[in-house]
Amino acid sequence: MADTKFKVTIITPDGTVYDNDNATMVIMNTSGGQMGIMAKHVPVLASLTISELRIKHDQGTDEIAAVNGGIMQFDGETALITADSAEMPEKIDVARAEEAKQRAEEEIKKAKKAHRQNDLARAEVHLKRAVNRLKVSKFKQK
Repeated sequence: MADTKFKVTIITPDGTVYDNDNATMVIMNTSGGQMGIMAKHVPVLASLTISELRIKHDQGTDEIAAVNGGIMQFDGETALITADSAEMPEKIDVARAEEAKQRAEEEIKKAKKAHRQNDLARAEVHLKRAVNRLKVSKFKQK
């Protein structure tokens, strides 16, 4: 069954976040929409959005990572995700993510009130990242 499995590696500027050669499918959100890949898929290069990345395995278990943008390169045997930042659920500091969410919501209100589009766009990205981290944190492994 080696033909149905492939390697998934997630790297960030801070180092390797995930490395496993037992994946059967990866599902991610790209700038062109949601995409799923399996072993022997045609080579692809995709721009990732701020979202969860789901790694499926034979045993029916899924692993989830919070990915905050980047690219995914797949050659048919290896999926290399190069992300701006990425975290596995057990590494997410929930309290810190909650604080970031609250700060972003306050910045959005201020930017809207002052009609500052650049600040609004930046705060919206911060909010998306915080919400993504909080969502993925709920998938902590036992």
